[in-house]
Amino acid sequence: MIQFSNVTKKFRRNEVLKNIDLSIQRGQRVALVGSNGAGKTTLIRCLLGQYNFIGDVSIDDMDPRQSRQLVLSKVGFVPQLPPPLRMPVGQLIKFASSLCAADPEEMIHVAQQLGFDAVHFKHQPFVKLSGGQKQKLLIAIALGRDSELLVMDEPAANLDPEARHILFKLLAEKQKTSAMLISSHRLDEVASLVNRVVEMDQGKIVLDDEVADLVDMSSKLVCSIKMIRPEDAFAKALTEWGFKPTDDSVLWNGSIAGPDRLRFLGMISRYAALLAGVQMNELNG
Repeated sequence: MIQFSNVTKKFRRNEVLKNIDLSIQRGQRVALVGSNGAGKTTLIRCLLGQYNFIGDVSIDDMDPRQSRQLVLSKVGFVPQLPPPLRMPVGQLIKFASSLCAADPEEMIHVAQQLGFDAVHFKHQPFVKLSGGQKQKLLIAIALGRDSELLVMDEPAANLDPEARHILFKLLAEKQKTSAMLISSHRLDEVASLVNRVVEMDQGKIVLDDEVADLVDMSSKLVCSIKMIRPEDAFAKALTEWGFKPTDDSVLWNGSIAGPDRLRFLGMISRYAALLAGVQMNELNG
């Protein structure tokens, strides 16, 4: 599906990618991780044909620069930073769907699932949307079409917990038919989504390992958190995850997406001294 062979990319004298060799097949969900400046975004841009480089990159044996339109017709892409488009939402959806012969109504439907009413905002310039609204629309454009490769750079950034759960369910529907490359600077953000981890550092691949594929991406966990005593900072953090307190404000109940369990546990670990109990059970059906 994807093949990088001895790929090197320089910006003036700065070598950002150094002899990258990487192969990704359909059905693989790859976390591309590393600190800022490791080369993740540059690698993605080479894959999408946005940069010249030394070496070879192919998607289904096609060069992404020489066959760019055909290659991009196979790719659903969610960028890390939303482009500064002044195009109205409705026009953007029509334009995006026309490029890949997709149904614009499907993109609108996916946006609605994520909690963004694209019809209501159809006359609103994209650049005027909030960060979360932009992210939901970009995800809807990428997932509301048939794609053999999903390339997502920090896809869950700016998403509320419920929208993250919907995103994971949508990805679960495509996991057998598409390859996925999910970039993040934090492994806990994407660990439960993937079955392979590729780590970059200073333009090189320093780790390439398969991981246990045990988490159902569409799963949901019912959670109860009990505090030793009420605490405003902890309460605020739980509220942001959609949790609600009982009458004594010590016991909090809510739910999280299955792939978010590591991220959630990382959050509550910051308040370990206040924890009296944690209970997490998978919600059947």
